[in-house]
Amino acid sequence: IAGWIEQIRNLGANLMFLLIRDETGTVQVICNNPEKFNGVTRESTITLSGKIVKRTKEMVNPNMKTGDIEIELISFEILGKCAATLPFEINHPENASEETRLKYRYLDLRNEKHHNTVLFRSKVIDYIRSLMKEMGFTEIATPIITTSSPEGARDFVIPSRNYKGKFYALPQAPQIYKQLLMVSGFNKYFQIAPCFRDEDCRADRTLEFYQLDLEMSFATDEDVYAVGERIFYDIFTHFSDKEVSERPFRRIPFKEAMLKYGSDKPDLRNPLVIEDLTDILSKSSFEPFKTSLIRGITVKNIDKSNSWYKSMEEYMKSVGAPALAYIKVNEDMTFKSSLDKFLTDEIRKELVDKCNLEAGSTLFVLADSKNKINKLAGLLRIKLGNELDLLDKNKFEFCIINDFPMYEYNEEENTWDFGHNPFSMPQGGLEALTEDNIENVVAYQYDFVCNGYEMASGAVRNHDIRIMKRAFELAGYTDEDVETKFRSLYTAFQYGAPPHAGMAPGIDRILMLLKDEENIREMVAFPLGANGADAMMGCPGEVFEKQLRETHIKVRD
Repeated sequence: IAGWIEQIRNLGANLMFLLIRDETGTVQVICNNPEKFNGVTRESTITLSGKIVKRTKEMVNPNMKTGDIEIELISFEILGKCAATLPFEINHPENASEETRLKYRYLDLRNEKHHNTVLFRSKVIDYIRSLMKEMGFTEIATPIITTSSPEGARDFVIPSRNYKGKFYALPQAPQIYKQLLMVSGFNKYFQIAPCFRDEDCRADRTLEFYQLDLEMSFATDEDVYAVGERIFYDIFTHFSDKEVSERPFRRIPFKEAMLKYGSDKPDLRNPLVIEDLTDILSKSSFEPFKTSLIRGITVKNIDKSNSWYKSMEEYMKSVGAPALAYIKVNEDMTFKSSLDKFLTDEIRKELVDKCNLEAGSTLFVLADSKNKINKLAGLLRIKLGNELDLLDKNKFEFCIINDFPMYEYNEEENTWDFGHNPFSMPQGGLEALTEDNIENVVAYQYDFVCNGYEMASGAVRNHDIRIMKRAFELAGYTDEDVETKFRSLYTAFQYGAPPHAGMAPGIDRILMLLKDEENIREMVAFPLGANGADAMMGCPGEVFEKQLRETHIKVRD
């Protein structure tokens, strides 16, 4: 056998036990001459031969696959000696910082859990490929070196050696290429696509990630929904024992999601729903309610101390809320609240009916501006769901958020820009694209969401040159901008482009949920750290002056 020495137990009296590990498991080896192993260290690689013997009944180890046998050593050879001191214990990586683990990632991946995660990733991707081919999709690779494109995030740019002052870019996604494949006459395309976005890293986002990129010709949003529902349902039922939403998944328009859940990626395991109380509470004598939008969340039968309520107030203030009010409903249906003196009997009755208040209920109330209230109410809903343990951790609750606004207003720059994918088809076509109607334009855009995570984003694509030019014009782009920035699409769409639609499920996020992991970096063999750097490879790093000159770059102080 060959592998790594995981444990060395020298019992003296001519008896030593070695635990040898490889990718398939561990086996115990007995050595009757411990002196042979003087200077040998754990995690060294070894090859050995010996005699397999059956353990006695009382010595069987039920926790090992090989627990009913062991090997009596005959000969061995150390293949690669390990340093005496390890940066951290392989079987206890939790005692090391993430920075240390990633610096020595090759050691971290020897840990059974982390090693098996990489193997699990391979199995899931194999399953996805089989599923896509079963549905008639063709796997096609698209370029990694491409051109810069305004797709919502910062590009990683690559200087050109042969074209002075010009740059390539790494793809944020294969967006334009997959649309061009539809123009090329391919019916259904997919690939496991690497994507690169120069953004700050988060627990569920990193600079490089992989997505299941797919596109279909002559397709509607409903066609994509059906494919997406099968992909997610089949993957999650195949690789998990948790309950998965039945198909078809629930469809929730963007405006409804923001009002009821305060998020465009709601966690539907949380039963709490946000109510719009503006019409009711604006009639009260409480002055702040007269100039604000007001939201409320009802929770049944809370048994919490005053200090808990105080902590909830402090939390909401920490995330930007001016205040958090609450109304407790007494057994006789009277209200206990600092707000009660501002309410009339009519308002109380309306609140009871609107919020389905019962004895023992608590109504949490927030008020703020149009731009802030939905987000704050959403944060309150999440906080209450976690604090009160309302989420069923044994479920995958999927939904489809659709009808996203085509544009969003940038208050700092006093301009309108695309709110989602700029290549999406606006509902209503050319007639909807007027300056007076810009804030009401809804796109054929959709996200698949599960347990509070955006799992996939997609759209029916804009394949009409006239509509495309007008859509970009409203976002401040000239015809020349469109022709220059999107030359390939602009030209291709003049030669008979089919209607097409697609989506892109995130591979890493799928794995996160299947493994009950909160950090996307754990799903990747060699991830960047939380700071966007690679301590193992020393990346990003400096390059030689010759390389800078070849690519016509001068580094400024």
